[in-house]
Amino acid sequence: MATPEFSERVSNAASSAPRRLEVPEVRRARPATGKVRFWIVLDLLTILVAAVLATLWKAHTGPLAGAKGFWHGTLFHGRPMGNLLALTAGFAIALILTSRRLHLYTPKRLTGILHEQRLSVQACVVSALLLTGTLYLIKAEDIPRSIVLLTIGLVTVSLSVRRLVYRIHMYKQFQRGVGTRNVLIVGAGPEAHALRHHLESLRHLGYTFKGFIDFPGPGSRLAVASSDVVGTLETMFQATRKLFVDEIFFTTACERSIVHRVLDQARRNGIDLRVVPDMYDGVSWNSPIEYIGQFPTIPLHSGHVPELGLLLKRVMDLIVAFLTLVVLSPVLLAVSLAIKLDSPGPVFYFSDRIGKKGRVFRCIKFRTMVQDADTLRAGVLHMNERDGVLFKISRDPRITRLGSFLRKFSLDELPQFLNVLRGEMSIVGPRPPLASEVREYKLDHLRRLHVMPGITGLWQVQARQDPSFDSYISLDVTYVDNWSIWLDLQILARTIRVVLAGTGT
Repeated sequence: MATPEFSERVSNAASSAPRRLEVPEVRRARPATGKVRFWIVLDLLTILVAAVLATLWKAHTGPLAGAKGFWHGTLFHGRPMGNLLALTAGFAIALILTSRRLHLYTPKRLTGILHEQRLSVQACVVSALLLTGTLYLIKAEDIPRSIVLLTIGLVTVSLSVRRLVYRIHMYKQFQRGVGTRNVLIVGAGPEAHALRHHLESLRHLGYTFKGFIDFPGPGSRLAVASSDVVGTLETMFQATRKLFVDEIFFTTACERSIVHRVLDQARRNGIDLRVVPDMYDGVSWNSPIEYIGQFPTIPLHSGHVPELGLLLKRVMDLIVAFLTLVVLSPVLLAVSLAIKLDSPGPVFYFSDRIGKKGRVFRCIKFRTMVQDADTLRAGVLHMNERDGVLFKISRDPRITRLGSFLRKFSLDELPQFLNVLRGEMSIVGPRPPLASEVREYKLDHLRRLHVMPGITGLWQVQARQDPSFDSYISLDVTYVDNWSIWLDLQILARTIRVVLAGTGT
């Protein structure tokens, strides 16, 4: 069952053997390689576009004439195009290597805006010095220095502005609770309380404190409210599942064998693990220190997160949702008018649902029932055709005449594309459950809440008419464990067939 804190939010909405210590094995935390490649590609495109624009502007020529000059090797008299491409590539490689050296591709939450901007300018300056030094050594007087300086300037401004815009967007998402990382703190000493205060005061870091893990270490302990203690070391990983925890911070001194045992469990559960340097006692001599704001931590393990895939999924969501709302706007208007003419009441029906990591949001649908349908639910509970916590009636007397048609072709769910644009739902994912359903979930059932809920999903296209709650959960967990962009595309294709076949109820 869910913890009291999680249950309260829902209600308001409606032991492994340790490794051998002789050879301690601790993996360094590394940024997701997919997303690093994505940022590198963006940097390369920025350099290419800046070089083209600077050349066209300074040469007083158009894109077509510039392309012909490049193709025929006459862009700069007497300078082979191969040399120009080699210089541009060298500048790009220098910028990328310098940026990686300055950790500009590490998680954005670990640095501040001004620090990132300073490092971005520093990377461009270092790369520019290498480029101008190369031009001097090869005596390339025929290449206008104005084009070189303009290219460097455009690259510097473009990279700085792009990183600034992305960070501002990320901060706004954190304020809405989107993309934040839930953390547990092991220990209750001064370091633990200082870390909690640090995380809660620096909201732009994107961390959400979920509770303390009680551990009677040798250090002093401060008074902790009972509601802030969510478990012990033995029950810690049960708490991580109930609270959708992403990272664990160790702030209390303990035996190395305990840290290794926790590290093994963190790897199996895909949870990041960090320790405060004062207590690590040599358990990870080679690991780098990462600052969470001004608080030093040592990452012992970082779980794999397909950040590039998730980014592509979000881009796909935004494109599909926007195009759907624009293309089907006449249909949306017609349905709205038909609902007003068919029965008294509002056009839209708003329902509080449970989203990713237990977030409560308002799900939007076209109204398909009579106006007081929620108050009449108790009278039709005996007609429920589903088992477990699910509730569904194929011939629900509360459904209006138009509502039956809208449900048959899933037209009532079209407004949920607004939830997708708001970042509360995805196109594909488990259906968002009601608060009353989540209160009945077992611990394993909460796994379906680890991802963004969707308008359509594996269960909808494969077992929509199956009354089994176990099948419902099994398919959703299968989706969570095997997610990929290709799986989403397959589900979307099958959804189109299901909608056209009119199998909705």
